[in-house]
Amino acid sequence: MSRVSTFALAGVTALVVGSGALAADLAAPYQPIATGGWYLRGYIGQSNQFVNSISHPSFATAPQFTFLDKGGFDSAPFYGAGVGYQWNSWFRTDVTGEYRGKASFHALDRFFNAFDPGGPRYNTNAYTASKSEWVALVNGYIDLGTWWSITPYIGAGVGVAFNTIEHFRDTNVIAGGGGWADTGTQTSLAWALHAGASYRVSSNLALDLSYRYLNVGNARSGILQNLDPTVGNPTAPMTFHNIQSHDLMLGLRWLLQPEPMYQPALVRKG
Repeated sequence: MSRVSTFALAGVTALVVGSGALAADLAAPYQPIATGGWYLRGYIGQSNQFVNSISHPSFATAPQFTFLDKGGFDSAPFYGAGVGYQWNSWFRTDVTGEYRGKASFHALDRFFNAFDPGGPRYNTNAYTASKSEWVALVNGYIDLGTWWSITPYIGAGVGVAFNTIEHFRDTNVIAGGGGWADTGTQTSLAWALHAGASYRVSSNLALDLSYRYLNVGNARSGILQNLDPTVGNPTAPMTFHNIQSHDLMLGLRWLLQPEPMYQPALVRKG
C-alpha cells in the first residue's frame, strides 16, 4: 500500500487501489471542502499614485515650454466595501465601491518669456491641486489553493471612476502671475489587477491582505482662469492623463452562509 502525507490543515486525500476486495475505510487527515454562498467584505488601504502627464491648450503657445517635473500625487488612504459570491472552492466574484481620499498634486514647468519687461528670460509655473475619487468595480478572483488556512489568489476588475480635481493653482513666482480653476469632475473607465492572500480565521470569516494595480483613467479641473484680467482667459480645463496607483489593502470577508472549513476524507485500504 502506498501513502501520501498531508500538510497541516490543507491535507490531500490519498487513495490506494488494490487488485483485491476493498476493506474497511480508515479516517485520514482533513481536507478543504468547497464553500459557496454570499459574502460581505470591507477594506482599507493606502495608495501610491502617479500620472502620465498633464496638459492644457495654452502649453502649445508657450515658447520653449518644457516640464521640469511632470508632477505626481501624494499617497492617500481609501476605504471600501462590497458584496460577493463564492461560486466554488476556487472562484469568486464581488462588486465593490470605495472612496479614495484627497491626494495633493505638485508639478513644475519652464517656458521662455519674451515679453518680460526686464528682457527675455525663462519663467516657471508651479502647479498644485488635490484629487479624490469614487470608484466602483466588478471583480473576479481565482483562489490558487489552501495551505495552513492561507489561500493565495489573483484577480482582475473593471468598472467606473468619478475623479475630482479641486483647488487647482498655477503660480508664476518670477512674473507674479498665474491662474486658478474651479472644481472639476470627470467619469472614466477604471480597471484593476489583484494579487493577495487570505487567512481563514473561522468558518465564516477571512482576513485578507492584497496588492492592487488600479487605473482610474483621466481627470480634469474646472475651466482655467488667468489672474491677470488683461490676459485672455483660456476656455479649457487642465487635464490629468492616465492616473494610476499601486495600492496596499487590508480587509475582511464575512461569509453569510458558513459551512465547515474541513471535512474528513476517507482512505480505502485493499
